[in-house]
Amino acid sequence: MKVVLPAVLAAVLLASACGGTSAGDGSRTLNVYAAASLTESFGVLERRFEDEHPGVDVRLNLAGSSQLAQQIGEGAPADVFASADEKNMQKVADAGGVAGQAQDFATNKLTIAVAPGNPAQITGFQDLTRDGLTVVVCAPQVPCGAATERVEQATGVTLRPASEEQDVKSVLTKVQAGEADAGLVYVTDVTSAGDKVAGVEFPEADQAVNRYPIAVLAHAPQPDLARAFRDLVLGQAGRQELSRVGFGAP
Repeated sequence: MKVVLPAVLAAVLLASACGGTSAGDGSRTLNVYAAASLTESFGVLERRFEDEHPGVDVRLNLAGSSQLAQQIGEGAPADVFASADEKNMQKVADAGGVAGQAQDFATNKLTIAVAPGNPAQITGFQDLTRDGLTVVVCAPQVPCGAATERVEQATGVTLRPASEEQDVKSVLTKVQAGEADAGLVYVTDVTSAGDKVAGVEFPEADQAVNRYPIAVLAHAPQPDLARAFRDLVLGQAGRQELSRVGFGAP
């Protein structure tokens, strides 16, 4: 017995060391890094994926794409990256962080989020320059902020925002809380918010459409699951869910 016990312990320790992101009960964790504007749609796809893959725990890290790209570049244990623009995906790819090729799965464009009933009577992009209005936008390095800058350049209109937020959901939250009269967000954010906000569409948004790419990461701890989740997003189920909240086809 004195000889067998150390051998058993060694085997247990070896199995634990080889477990990676698997838990002792056989479950596995899939880390999906996704743009904040994907919160609602990826939440639905997360639950669907877990139902179809018993023992798998999908963990969504939702934030601005620039922040996510930075985290991945610093070695975060991400399996999948879904960006709200091609620029931040390219940053990860240029650093050798993408396995294979990123694939576009959706498009999105800006709209103006206002309080229900539109009390400030905002009718278009030019109105956001009116005196007395509190307007919030995304920071320039965030995809929704870069899109805002493209609209400004196309229209010759320069905004004077009260704040520049690190992700689009923070902009939406300020409008919902009454801290801003208007905020530039995506069409999908207004759709997902229901009756908490109203949206004011403006034609100039068509000049700043964002394309959303998704990729399995080169150092994914769970590459097989990562490919399966990517395929779910790219497939019919993913397309239906993304369309439901207002995303366009790639």
